[in-house]
Formats: sequence, C-alpha cells, structure tokens
Amino acid sequence: MITPAYCQTMARYNAWQNLALFRAAGGLRDVDRDLDRGAFWGGITTTLSHLMWGDLIWIARFDGGPGPEADLNGSAKAYDWQVLIGARPGLDARIAAWAWTTAADDFEGELTWFSGAAGRQMTVPRALCAMQMFNHQTHHRGQVHAMLTAAGARPGDTDLPFMPDEVPEWH
Repeated sequence: MITPAYCQTMARYNAWQNLALFRAAGGLRDVDRDLDRGAFWGGITTTLSHLMWGDLIWIARFDGGPGPEADLNGSAKAYDWQVLIGARPGLDARIAAWAWTTAADDFEGELTWFSGAAGRQMTVPRALCAMQMFNHQTHHRGQVHAMLTAAGARPGDTDLPFMPDEVPEWH
C-alpha cells in the first residue's frame, strides 16, 4: 500500500511546506495570525497548534516518543506562536527521522490505541495510520495556506514537483 520512500517524500514535503507557511505567517502581525478566520480550528495560529498536536500524537504512536499533553479539545490552544516557531523544526526532524528508519514491514499489521476523540480503543492498519498522519498535515496546511493568502501573505508553491531536493534551514 505505501512504502518507506513514500513516507520519506511526505516527510520532506511536510518540512518544506511548514517552513513556507511559518515564514509567511511570521510576516503577519500577531493579531492577524490570531484572528478567527472561520476555519474549523479558528485562525492561523490555532490551526497550526492543532496540526502540531496531531503530528505529535501520530508520531508518538509510531516512534514511541512523547506525545502532546493536551487532548483533542485543547489542541487548538495547546501551543502559542512562540512555542510553535520554536518546536516545529524539531518535530519535522522527528517525523523525518522516523520516515528514514522505516522498513517495508513497518507498514504491515495493525496499530492499536485508545482514541480520546472516538472514546474507544481503535485498531487500524499501520499503513493507513501513516497515510492519515500525512493526509492530516496536508489538509490543515491547506486551510492555513488559504487563510494566509486571504490575509495578504504569500506562502508559495505547494506542488510536489516543485519541492526542492533539500529543504532550506528555518533560520
């Protein structure tokens, strides 16, 4: 269904797109980043907070490392702008490290966890869980991209063929 190469490509894409969004969002005033723009999680900062929360919960399920401290209901307010810009590069590196250490058989079998959102134990194919992590990222980054564009920022290309061979540094 999916391969380590797929996860490696999507991990690079994740880092590239996050860098572009954070650079564009960094050019806005705090009030403009924090404005509720009617997206599912509100505004730019709150959507990026939820995205960080989601990435943390999924990568913790894959690599056994720490996950988020907040629950789903608190995910949009779990991380303020300063925490997001400080922690996002490290989280992207963690996702990439996991992707570059996967083997084909890592996507076989099932993953079981207790879902606070569903209120029950979930058992789902591991491959589907990996796809979900990357799909969730793309979904919410698309929302942020639209909000940034509406705010007058220009986050840049999102098409995979335009992804650079190496993701630039955050600084």
